[in-house]
Amino acid sequence: MPITKKYTRPEIMCPIRDWASLEACKDYADAVYFGLPQLSLRARAGAITLKDLGKFVKKCHEHDIRAYLTVNAVVYDRDLGLTEKIIKKAKTEKVDAVIVWDPWAIEVARREKMTFFISTQANVSNWRAVEFYKKLGAKRVVLARELSLEQIKKIHSPPSSKASARRGKTKMELEVFVHGAMCVAISGRCVLSSYLYGTSANCGVCAQPCRKEWTMTDPEGKQITTEGQYFLSAKDLRMIEYIPELIKAGITSFKIEGRRRDPKYIAVTARCYREAVDSFFAGNFTRAKAEAWKKELATVYNRGFSTGFYFSKPGPEGINYEKADNSAQVKKVLVGHVYRYLPKIGVAEVKMDHRGLILGDQIIFEGPKTFVEAAVNSMQKDGQPVQSAKKGESVGIKTASPVRVNDKLFVLRDR
Repeated sequence: MPITKKYTRPEIMCPIRDWASLEACKDYADAVYFGLPQLSLRARAGAITLKDLGKFVKKCHEHDIRAYLTVNAVVYDRDLGLTEKIIKKAKTEKVDAVIVWDPWAIEVARREKMTFFISTQANVSNWRAVEFYKKLGAKRVVLARELSLEQIKKIHSPPSSKASARRGKTKMELEVFVHGAMCVAISGRCVLSSYLYGTSANCGVCAQPCRKEWTMTDPEGKQITTEGQYFLSAKDLRMIEYIPELIKAGITSFKIEGRRRDPKYIAVTARCYREAVDSFFAGNFTRAKAEAWKKELATVYNRGFSTGFYFSKPGPEGINYEKADNSAQVKKVLVGHVYRYLPKIGVAEVKMDHRGLILGDQIIFEGPKTFVEAAVNSMQKDGQPVQSAKKGESVGIKTASPVRVNDKLFVLRDR
């Protein structure tokens, strides 16, 4: 039986690395969040610039997707003017909200009458703090990642509830992370990168020392035997099987982490969480479906999975001791590049620079503004159908959506 009235449908919010990321999630996301190269905690993912901010936001709105801009890095005196410039530009270009936590950024947003959310960097962990930011004018708070589901329930008051702030509840919009990388520091506010490498995580240039191989030694310099070398490499969060519990907790927005991950990751995570939410409201969410989604999520970038802090404080099971990099069960292998696209017949002419293809291969065309995934259903060489193509050859491949010259062609292979 469909569930349509008792619970509020949460927003699916997807991460954006570049324009191709939007193509990857446009059919599934309600909202996206992204940063500029400046004052964002993912500075290296800043393919969207201040100059083309308006064009990007317009493209989001064409897909009926809300666009949220992160301005969540530490703001120093040298950044005061830049902070103001970015938020003013966001207002002019119709960004739906800015995600902030620095008091100056909040003040600018208030003055410009710009909708703003409070970033998880603020480490909001109780209902009083939520109400504090509500009085400042915030529309939403991104809760600290260290909260359990029970703690979140105590903070939130359902819309139909008569509970007041006096009783320890808030009706403010609440956002939580449901999938993606976890940080070993509280709400991501880490100083380890800055201390070891001189690149600050709080300014968007984390060198990720937590993902490095570490060795323990005793005072005499002897190496101590351990379970592995990656003592600080937290597993990724994955809450797909607990979507019903999160919806019942009254959370407004489900946020997927991954602004530095590739469009394939964004496409799969967006689709799986969209299907999970839709299944709940259609009344047909099942554990069998959840298991299928978990298998799909394991095919894209991950460091192993856990449920974070939602049900208990993570222990040794929350760390991937043996591996700090990608544990995905499927990998992208570079095949070649598009050297011509024929829009009238929807064919990409591809040079097989690195390896060949056969009919039935699952492929991805990817570029700065392109993400197209499909199976190879037909190939032609010199105008004749072929079953396969070898490295060094050029072939025409029918595509369901437009691609662009110099887009890369990948084939998907099991690891």
